[in-house]
Amino acid sequence: MPAPVFHALVFWLPAFLFSATVHEAAHAWVALRLGDPTAYLAGQVSLSPWPHVRRSPVGMLIVPLITSLTQGWTMGWASAPYDAAWADAHPRRAAVMSLAGPLGNLLIAAGAFALIQAGLVLGAFEPPHTAGMQQLVLNSMPIDAMQAGDFLAEALSVLLALNVLLFVFNLLPLPPLDGASVLTLALPRRAARSLRAAIAAPGLSFVGLIAAWQMFPALAAPVMAVVVRLLYPTPH
Repeated sequence: MPAPVFHALVFWLPAFLFSATVHEAAHAWVALRLGDPTAYLAGQVSLSPWPHVRRSPVGMLIVPLITSLTQGWTMGWASAPYDAAWADAHPRRAAVMSLAGPLGNLLIAAGAFALIQAGLVLGAFEPPHTAGMQQLVLNSMPIDAMQAGDFLAEALSVLLALNVLLFVFNLLPLPPLDGASVLTLALPRRAARSLRAAIAAPGLSFVGLIAAWQMFPALAAPVMAVVVRLLYPTPH
């Protein structure tokens, strides 16, 4: 199997499926806790990817597979259903529901970061000469454990990079991304309801998504530079 295909199928695609599943399950669970059982009744309070793939097969499988194989990284989308009447009646609860998805990605990123730091402290990992999304850390285990160490180093690198990027991308304040709904947390109730109605317009969502895709490549490099600086606060 060619190396790019191996990395796409073994690291990037599984990492995306896991990360997107956690993201959508977080939306669904928080909505349930705040009074909207819509996503729960659709089976989406689940860490199984199947309910999320079934709802968004193109965004959860086809586009992630294509981007994994052609771009060297993975992007896609998914969604959790919610009751629009509930969101209109409780715009701040709906904003907290929107925030839950990106926070799920941040939690995954924090876990991967902690494991990488532990590996560095224990001497199992070492800094790379040039850090990248697929190589934020290198294996430094003995030869008899090298293969497993290489796998773990790349898996954690991909998981950290992908979830940091998903967190930042989804918090861009543009519809239909979560960040647009999160803005309503800072608004009075009437203004929050008006903003939710505005960002629900299909045409605006299309424009916002195009704008987000145009903006994100410029944000990715500085975001990853911050991750590298946090991993290695002193020059190595």
